Amino acid sequence: MGRFVVIVVDSCGAGALPDAAAYGDAGANTLGNCARVVGGLKVPHLQEWGLGNITSIAGCPPAPAPRAAFGRMAEKSEGKDTTTGHWEMMGIVLRKGFTTFPNGFPPELLQEWQRKSGAPGALGNKPASGTVILDELGEEHLRTGLPIVYTSADSVFQIAAHEQRVPLETLYSWCEAAREAGKRYGLARVIARPFVGDRRGSFKRTYNRRDFSQPPPKGTVLDRLADQGVRTIGVGKIPDIYDGHGIAEAIHTEGNADGLRRTGEILDRMSSGFLFVNLVDTDMLYGHRRDPAGYARALAEIDAALPGIAGRLRKGDLLALTADHGCDPTFPGSDHTREYAPLLAWSPDRPAGADLGVRESFSDLGATVAGYFGVTESRGKSFLPAIG
Repeated sequence: MGRFVVIVVDSCGAGALPDAAAYGDAGANTLGNCARVVGGLKVPHLQEWGLGNITSIAGCPPAPAPRAAFGRMAEKSEGKDTTTGHWEMMGIVLRKGFTTFPNGFPPELLQEWQRKSGAPGALGNKPASGTVILDELGEEHLRTGLPIVYTSADSVFQIAAHEQRVPLETLYSWCEAAREAGKRYGLARVIARPFVGDRRGSFKRTYNRRDFSQPPPKGTVLDRLADQGVRTIGVGKIPDIYDGHGIAEAIHTEGNADGLRRTGEILDRMSSGFLFVNLVDTDMLYGHRRDPAGYARALAEIDAALPGIAGRLRKGDLLALTADHGCDPTFPGSDHTREYAPLLAWSPDRPAGADLGVRESFSDLGATVAGYFGVTESRGKSFLPAIG
């Protein structure tokens, strides 16, 4: 049994899906629009692998002979959030999306959360940018100790609290209570948003963030792998997104550089199994904040680390790069965008890539992972034969 590595470049969409207009996202293209605005991406290794063969990207033209298999995946599930995208990768297609809260959370939900958590109250309770609401309410939070509660276009209950005003364990317990209270309201995920700083303009979120997702339905590819003795290591927010299900080892990271470094370290000690990595900075720091220049720098950082990671792979190993949704930094607002996910799949055994086309579902990735380890998976169509 070899090693299959999946790296999710969070929010790195590759063009609007056919139904993007229904989400207000017609014309979105995280990769293409970001590259256009900054005057071209500098990602020579990804270019050699075939990233520019997936969608038009300034500075990253199509490779005449891509080194990796390339394509893009459509999302079948309703929605454009982290949980939905990641769950579909592992075989769970949601016909009905999670509930969103465009007017803030109903009083009944907040009251139930306060009863379960013992939280003293809440500030905010509205859709907001995470950085903007800190400037708006951070000083009041420091005075009162009341947590800042907000949401977005996704099904997410976010709780922000200053690390010196509210202990992390208290914040995490509030989040667990919110997850429990939100179950019957169709809430997908709660995010702890700890921050530091002493005044408006200085507040900054930290990497002590944690995600508290609802548990996925039973029978994901991760569950099937675990049942067959295949060990999965989850890096970044991967363990949180699946609520630990099917994850043998969880590795917390502090940004993309740390996640890339730890990926290399894990490969140095990992003899076999599935390594599942999420790199969050593209989404958290640059997509939501509508910072195309920062997004381009983050992609260049990933590109520079790629040879070191690929160089650790052995004969029979596989590496796939993809995304869970889009977050076009050139688009209005601060929310995710409904897009295809790019797909690059590389093996040290193959000198040249292949065109994987447009996959019908993110679950094709899970079917490929399952097939690699000899596990039966009927949801999705494996592209393993095309990549050898």
